[in-house]
Amino acid sequence: MSTSKEQAAISKVLSFLQEWDHGNKTVRSRMLTVFVTQNTGKTCPELELEFAQVASLFLARLTAWMRLTYMFGTCLGLQLKAVGVFLSAASNHRYLIEFLEVGGVLTLLEILGQKQTKEEDKAEAIRLLQIVSNAGRKYKELICESYGVRAIAECLAKSKTEGTQETARALLESLAHGNPKYQNQVYRGLIALLTCISPKAQQLVLQTLRIVQDIVKEAHPSIVGPLLNLLRSLHLEVQYEAIELITDLRQYEVRPALLTGLVDLLKPATEGMQTYKILEDPEMTKMTESLPVYVQQAAAAKALRLLAQGSQELSQELLPLRVVHHLMYAMGNQEHADAQRQASLALEHFVRTYPVVEEHVRRTMGINLFAAFMHKPETFYMTMDEIQADILLSNKVNISEGNCMRLSLQFCNICVSKRVSLSLTSLIIIIVYLTFILL
Repeated sequence: MSTSKEQAAISKVLSFLQEWDHGNKTVRSRMLTVFVTQNTGKTCPELELEFAQVASLFLARLTAWMRLTYMFGTCLGLQLKAVGVFLSAASNHRYLIEFLEVGGVLTLLEILGQKQTKEEDKAEAIRLLQIVSNAGRKYKELICESYGVRAIAECLAKSKTEGTQETARALLESLAHGNPKYQNQVYRGLIALLTCISPKAQQLVLQTLRIVQDIVKEAHPSIVGPLLNLLRSLHLEVQYEAIELITDLRQYEVRPALLTGLVDLLKPATEGMQTYKILEDPEMTKMTESLPVYVQQAAAAKALRLLAQGSQELSQELLPLRVVHHLMYAMGNQEHADAQRQASLALEHFVRTYPVVEEHVRRTMGINLFAAFMHKPETFYMTMDEIQADILLSNKVNISEGNCMRLSLQFCNICVSKRVSLSLTSLIIIIVYLTFILL
């Protein structure tokens, strides 16, 4: 038989629910404010004690009101915070199931897609989805099956606040972990986001791709184009993350396409450049429309240098692609100092590493110009005149296949001279591989 204390608690809850059922927007807003203030951080047993073991009745009313009014933004922020009190409660499995059974995930995803939804409300909706995702694999699959990856990705791309973007990024990463059925869907969604226009979103997507790439194990060919295109970003943080991802991808099957693409960027096409009519001055227009391409040229030279310095094998793969010719061409670009500087530093690596490259570069530059280049490669461009720049732009350097074969043999000799423990079979494999890439 119920005690008087239990009867009083039940009476209090019934009175609360009755007030909710008959209350207007103002009344419910006040009730939610009090509820959130008094119950944030409570566990499931504590919430049940507060509501006389019928807290689910209030959760049902709350979610029903939210589903009916979210398109109008009626107290949406408070509604989401109140739902969060239930979902974030320790031992919340019961509340989570009840929320999902009434279409809670779909409602949250639809909130993200509403243009009129406030940024802070989107962030709160994503936080609730994160709670659902953290509950386990089947809940991550539920979000993905509800077209969640697309909705979250669009929110990340279009959001106007960094806080919302950061929250969306964390959720996409969460959906990739421990979700083998849909991890590739998340991966492809991130690749699609590389074309978004928000620099902050680009930075976050690149950071997340580095993590997810390690999860999916295989690189999709579609990543190469948009990734290389990000090298023309005027935001250094985006360039940095793009080069870091390129460095990671050297271990995957897209490596040949990446190397070829990077080398090609050293000689940008000057036709068909986008025109920015900010100023009518012809010289200013020319500089503005070519700047992203030259920024991309400089970033490509930097990426090639880092790749070559990090791997002797990869460095040799670049030679048949005429990387030396393209670097010398970039050095002659007097329209962009950083492109000249980065190309000079990259070329220095190849010259100091391979005698055959040094021979070709010296012969093309001439003794005096070559000496000036080797003396201070980093500042070489500052003393370059138009005649010297023309020599570099018109260079015909082409490291022949025969020279590349000599380099492969030199590599094997270096391994032997340094007493690197390589079997005869390993040496044969190296020679065959380096021969194959020339075909």
